[in-house]
Amino acid sequence: MERRDSATDRYLPEEKFNAVRERFSEKLAQDREYSDAEIRELIEETVEEYGRRTMLSILERRDISREVFNSVRRLGMLTDLLEDDSITEIMVNGLEPVYIEQGGRIRQLNRRFGSIQELENIAQHIAGMADRTVNTASPIVDAHLEDGSRVCIVLPPAAPDGPILTIRKFSRDTLTMRDLTAAGTISRQAAEFLADAVRARYNIFISGGTGAGKTTVLNALSEFIPPGERVITIEDSLELQLKTVKNLVRLEGRNATSDRKSAITIRDLIRASLRLRPDRIIVGEVRDEAAIDMLQAMNTGHAGSLSSGHGNSPPDMMERLATMCLMGMENMPMEAVRQQIASALELIIHLGRLQDGSRRVLSISEVRGVKNGVIQLGELFCFNQTSIRGGKVYGTLVRTTEPLHQTGKMHAAGITDYG
Repeated sequence: MERRDSATDRYLPEEKFNAVRERFSEKLAQDREYSDAEIRELIEETVEEYGRRTMLSILERRDISREVFNSVRRLGMLTDLLEDDSITEIMVNGLEPVYIEQGGRIRQLNRRFGSIQELENIAQHIAGMADRTVNTASPIVDAHLEDGSRVCIVLPPAAPDGPILTIRKFSRDTLTMRDLTAAGTISRQAAEFLADAVRARYNIFISGGTGAGKTTVLNALSEFIPPGERVITIEDSLELQLKTVKNLVRLEGRNATSDRKSAITIRDLIRASLRLRPDRIIVGEVRDEAAIDMLQAMNTGHAGSLSSGHGNSPPDMMERLATMCLMGMENMPMEAVRQQIASALELIIHLGRLQDGSRRVLSISEVRGVKNGVIQLGELFCFNQTSIRGGKVYGTLVRTTEPLHQTGKMHAAGITDYG
């Protein structure tokens, strides 16, 4: 059995790695904390002892030292993948080969974990770093790494073929709206409109599929929040990176755990946030009955709030929001739910991934009330695809002939470019 060295692509004999790892673990004192330097020194000492008995080469000693350190203090064979900025997603399906997303495409790597125990150790390490618990009693957990990357862990018995680990990476440098414009994600005209809408305190919802870039756009929009405003973010797992907001309060939910820690829901956090004197509330993503609390917050004096959710199109997102609201208020008539949505939200930004893997803003729509039981939307910007050349999609987000109806906030903010 061989083990791939994550840094050199060479293969190490699994038994040698395991022998050094086991002997190193025996040397660790359980009643003290070690610095990284002390860990490295202890590993090198262990490798030197083992190498004298087994005639390890200089390269093997170096590679085993690195891999043992990564397995103890970092994330083992995933370490180099996490450090590669071109990789946006890492997918581990038990002991099957590891998959990554790179350049918008998913591909299989020639590497896999050597044992279930090794993979479970990595999963436990990640959960521990985020102060989460994952085990057979609570086999599903969402967590985050120190750099903000989102992690979903599923252990047996929920994953009968072995632990599942998916890491959605985030850029080390938060992308600005200028970056998104330069990348073609959004047009300059649309970016300027959204900047004005944020400054004027429009309530904005971002919809799109998994990996469409909702969090990235939400982060970019936050740079237009005027200085001095108090912003509260609410998330299941911390992902947002609002670099320009100084008066920032971050709240994070928690699932109920087997060690009797009670759940902290998004609904709990939204209600708590109303007592923390927010100017704006940003809900990272709504996916359940918390939608009704988010909408009520927007309808009760917290203008300029932002949120996101999974939807295939703006009309689909409106219906999904209505369904989520009914989960929390079963006796509320659907007509009243739709009125609540139309009163709270003013703009919908919809993102998608094109066939070349690129992420684009496909539509910006205005919410214009309810008519005949249907939430009315006016599309202000739409993506115009012009061609496909060499597998790459070309096009841009263009202004439609639809006018902005709700201009009152723009005018109140001294912005007179829209009607």
